This record gives sequence, C-alpha cells and structure tokens, in this order.
Amino acid sequence: MRVERSGPPFELKARVYFEDTDAGGIVYYVNYLKFMERARTELVRTLGFDQSALQRENVIFVVHSVTARYHAPARLDDELVVTATVLETKRASIRFRQSVTRAGELLCEGEVLVACVSADRYRPRAIPEGMRAAFESSKWAEING
Repeated sequence: MRVERSGPPFELKARVYFEDTDAGGIVYYVNYLKFMERARTELVRTLGFDQSALQRENVIFVVHSVTARYHAPARLDDELVVTATVLETKRASIRFRQSVTRAGELLCEGEVLVACVSADRYRPRAIPEGMRAAFESSKWAEING
C-alpha cells in the first residue's frame, strides 16, 4: 500500500565510534547501513514487537535491496540522527525511506526493502496482520488506508 505523509520520521540518535571509521577517520560507507538497521529495529520495538519473540513465531525480516546516496562524511564522535519512515507495505515486504544527519546536515539517504520470511526455511511469508496494521497506522508511516 503506497501512502501519503502522516507524521515525522522515526528518529534514533547514534554516536560515531572509532570502530565505525576507516583509516581516513570518516565513517566507512557500509556502516551507514548499520545505523539504518538499528533505526528500523528500534522502530519495530517501539511498535511493540520484539525480534526474539517474532523469531520464535517463525517470523524474521531480511534486507532484500538497498539504495543509498552519500552526501557528506561523518567523523569520530559525531552525534547522528538516523530516521526511518515506512513508505509502503505489501503482503510480505516493507519499504523504508531512511536518512542519516548531523546537526541537520544530510549525510546519507536511502531506501531499504525488507522482506518477511519464515525463520525455519527462509521462504517469503505474510507479515503478521497485527504487525502490518501497526506499521500502516504508525505516525512514522506515509501510509493512509
């Protein structure tokens, strides 16, 4: 289901540690994806869903595809704000728009398509209805019924 803006994006604050940087002292490009993963995970937690409980219910989410654009580097000790907005839900997938900023400056942005699969066979499965409804009705969705 495609959507129309309904609220601000979900936000997670993150600090850049030495382990996040490359030899040049800037955040290594793939680590932006780790920050984005954490924001999506915390959004799910905020909606009331525990990853461990979902796995016991034979539900896990895997990244299907990512597009990312890098605008400026983050550096050691920077405080970042990582956002996540639900753009679209389908039977077995969720598309997110995400960004990483520092003091309002856009550093990285992208879209992530996450697929719902069974934890035992890694086959596509429907997102549990209560979870899909929570995503679609959350204040971080661009989804309107």
